[in-house]
Amino acid sequence: MSNNAIEQKFNKLIIVVSIAIPLVVAILFSIKLKDFGIQVEPLSFLPPIYAGINALTAILLLVGVDAIVHGKKERHQKIMTTAIACSVLFLVMYVAYHLTADSTKYGDLDHDGILDATEKAKVGMWRFFYYFILISHILLSIVIIPMVLFTYVRALAERFDKHKKLAKITFPIWLYVAVTGVIVYLMISPYYA
Repeated sequence: MSNNAIEQKFNKLIIVVSIAIPLVVAILFSIKLKDFGIQVEPLSFLPPIYAGINALTAILLLVGVDAIVHGKKERHQKIMTTAIACSVLFLVMYVAYHLTADSTKYGDLDHDGILDATEKAKVGMWRFFYYFILISHILLSIVIIPMVLFTYVRALAERFDKHKKLAKITFPIWLYVAVTGVIVYLMISPYYA
């Protein structure tokens, strides 16, 4: 199979996956297992783990770029494959947590699910910063799915000129998503019930 054929083979699949993942996550995010009579304890141990996986992903991205800059192609490939695996693991844990737990409101100090005026005043402008980080993180996490997959497939197809060109755009966005995932966790964690 030619390099172009490899790339073409995966393009349609990448588009389908890139549309399906955000849709499925959005649907699952609105569903709670308890709504179906399934009583499961919230998987409250998962957020620090998946925040740690985001941190690991960010480190892997930096180490992976360093590897390719120093001509270590095989090491780069292994590291970037591991970074993709970490992102998938993050997604599975994130969905599992949100299937079992109610959403947490930033600033909800008494954990009653209602953000009153006093609580809003206590968090002040940090609330706007949190939501800016959160919204940009979510939007870019949707955008990064096809970018990572197209970048990866171009490397598999040995289309390194196209891979490198797209990787220069993919890398900073993916790094931003990984780092802001950690920041979002650190900012929301005091408000978990």
